[in-house]
Amino acid sequence: MKSAPFDYFKPGSVADACARLASESGGAVAIAGGQSLVPLLALRMAPAVTLVDLGGLSALGQFAKTSDGVRIGAGVTHAAIEDGKVPDPSGGLLQRVAGGIAYRSVRNHGTIGGSVALADPAADWPACLLALGATARISGPSGERVEPMEALLVGAYTTSIAAGEIITAFDVPALPTGTRWSYQKVVRKSGAFAMSIGCVIVRPDRAAVVVLGGTTTRAQLLVETATAFGGDEARLRAAIARDLASVQQDADDYVKRLHTATLLKAVREAAG
Repeated sequence: MKSAPFDYFKPGSVADACARLASESGGAVAIAGGQSLVPLLALRMAPAVTLVDLGGLSALGQFAKTSDGVRIGAGVTHAAIEDGKVPDPSGGLLQRVAGGIAYRSVRNHGTIGGSVALADPAADWPACLLALGATARISGPSGERVEPMEALLVGAYTTSIAAGEIITAFDVPALPTGTRWSYQKVVRKSGAFAMSIGCVIVRPDRAAVVVLGGTTTRAQLLVETATAFGGDEARLRAAIARDLASVQQDADDYVKRLHTATLLKAVREAAG
């Protein structure tokens, strides 16, 4: 299939982009790397009257160390993170996640902001950034605001981003020395979307964080599983079962077994 006809707008600044997105009452759609949006346009699953191209906005491609971590521009590509061009405050987790996204050609163009803004339940960055406790910086007609990932991710392909707003950057806190982590995912074949994602982070100064991705809704914090971290397998399996019953009530037995296996593998690796 081919996409429906659309207009094209190349803004000169973030403010220009926000103004155009706000002016068309939902008819304008932002595009960055296009690796997720273009296929949806071709399938006519994401209709757009106007495409607002964010790819030329240099401000979105910046990154810098902060007092407690790194600020990564929304326009930074997966490949830049994979190649270590962006400081990694997570001790390798960001590079691990970036390097496992689709294929190199996709990683060369796809952006971290585009991935989160689309909010595909099978995407890697929402699960990773949620586990890291990252926050998104969002610009719009009313100025800039900051949103925790837990609040930003609302549901499948749904975020808290309002009309005229775009994600400009993510503030990713540094993990302290001694932190252990694991990132596991199940795909049908190399480069395919994830069927299940398990991300576990264990800081020495606080309780474990466990996130499940690849659900039918969005990346989810698993409180019961995190609480059971360090316990015996029977307790851990019971906790996973309770979390799955809460976050993915429509899961059949196969999906439950798949998520359980992914989470167990991630927990075991993080536990050392």
